[in-house]
Amino acid sequence: MSSAVELWQRYQNWLYYHAELGMYVDISRIRFTPDFVTQIQPKFIKAFADMKALEAGAIANPDEQRMVGHYWLRSPELAPTAELRKDITETLTKIEDFTQKVHSGIIHPPSAAKFTDILSIGIGGSALGPQFVAQCFAKSDVPLKISFIDNCDPDGIDLVLDLLGDRLSTTLVLVISKSGGTPEAANGMKEVEYAFGKAGLDFAKQAIAITGVGSALDKYAIANGWLDTFPMYDWIGGRTSELSAVGLLPAALQGINIREMLQGASMMDAATRLEDIQQNPAALLAMSWYFTGNGKGEKDMVVLPYKDRLLLFSRYLQQLVMESLGKEKDLDGNTVYQGIAVYGNKGSTDQHAYVQQLREGVPNFFVTFIEVLQDSVHPHPEVDAGVVTGDYLLGFLQGTRSALYENGRDSITVTIPFVSELTVGALIALYERAVSFYASLVNINAYHQPGVEAGKKAGAKVLGLQHKLVEVLKSSTVSLSLEEIARQVNELDEIESLYHIARHLHANRKILFEGDLAKPSSLKMMLIA
Repeated sequence: MSSAVELWQRYQNWLYYHAELGMYVDISRIRFTPDFVTQIQPKFIKAFADMKALEAGAIANPDEQRMVGHYWLRSPELAPTAELRKDITETLTKIEDFTQKVHSGIIHPPSAAKFTDILSIGIGGSALGPQFVAQCFAKSDVPLKISFIDNCDPDGIDLVLDLLGDRLSTTLVLVISKSGGTPEAANGMKEVEYAFGKAGLDFAKQAIAITGVGSALDKYAIANGWLDTFPMYDWIGGRTSELSAVGLLPAALQGINIREMLQGASMMDAATRLEDIQQNPAALLAMSWYFTGNGKGEKDMVVLPYKDRLLLFSRYLQQLVMESLGKEKDLDGNTVYQGIAVYGNKGSTDQHAYVQQLREGVPNFFVTFIEVLQDSVHPHPEVDAGVVTGDYLLGFLQGTRSALYENGRDSITVTIPFVSELTVGALIALYERAVSFYASLVNINAYHQPGVEAGKKAGAKVLGLQHKLVEVLKSSTVSLSLEEIARQVNELDEIESLYHIARHLHANRKILFEGDLAKPSSLKMMLIA
């Protein structure tokens, strides 16, 4: 039998198809063997049991003693208590009611009949999911256009506000932060509050908080008379929050059918409850990830969506996969250094960017192709005899898949019929479930993020050093060297950090340098009055 015939048979043997969603998952170009499938079966018995316990309300995040319940958002009847079921359904109804009032003009800005824009302020999962979904369903006639502030970059904030211009007066601001203490979101809120005040606008009359009940942000919003608040739950992490108020409110305001997104996710959840690897699409993905990386994340995941609307899918998956799986310790406390690095852009752009390396460079990756069968809802001209641009796109995808496989580089292909609320909801759920299965296979906690918390603490320490540096310079009548400052604040071990802080303040005209900029130890500095 020829290798082509064998591959065709393997394709048919391992192809998964979901008839209602029109979704295919093809892992035939991952070179696992029958023996490997047999060997991994016991791990999947545990993974299926772990998933069942998670959905039943087990403490799946032992570090924080929290349940993990993002699956209940699309199937509230599965939530373990009546109170949770009520919270989920009432929040969804509230989102739809609020959206209807905004669209109809019942809720409107003080100076106009209707809102024209949304400005979403958040970081990480509070931005990546909403950005991905907004890109999927972007069109010229959305009820409200959306902009994002998702960083502490002052120039980036200026750009967003400049592009809004006079429409700031008709912009609905969503501030998204579970605790209200996340610096990026808190700083973005303060920047926008300041911009509103500068423009003579009442920020509170155009502001919404999506936050934990009783959080600092919740209390601030209520005390200052904001338009409304929507809940974030402690049993949902940011990277799995797109189908909560975090993602559903901005989506609904843009005219996106959130019920269809939830339905697609619910259908995928149901499909991935089957305790049969070959009939479970998320299990197929998790098994493939485990095989390619030898259960240790030894190969990166390159995500190539062959659809412009899915451009941000790889960015969305970076957080979902890397924050969930990138862990130093396993659940037994062993040092394991787990994780799968994710990167990608889109096809066929990548064929003119880095597919050369994928084809012939270091074989330290596997590819996930995302294929969309429908080219467009509009007819397109023939660019060659009997050929339209979408035919070229298919040719590039299949050609790249074959060229990579021929050179020993494995791939997965996920195919959806078109980009719709139903299929996007299903894609989100598919990868959430795959991450959960894989985490069980490698025995890690997918629902905490100690590395992120460590970075936050280190950032806070830098700001503390800046405060000390400025106080020393304020009280000095002469220029001081870095070493003199470090000694005065008793932080000699942090002299390099003090230098970076001083250089940043110098660039922003708060500190005057004397000396050779190429030789930091020669610098003396003083605060500009």
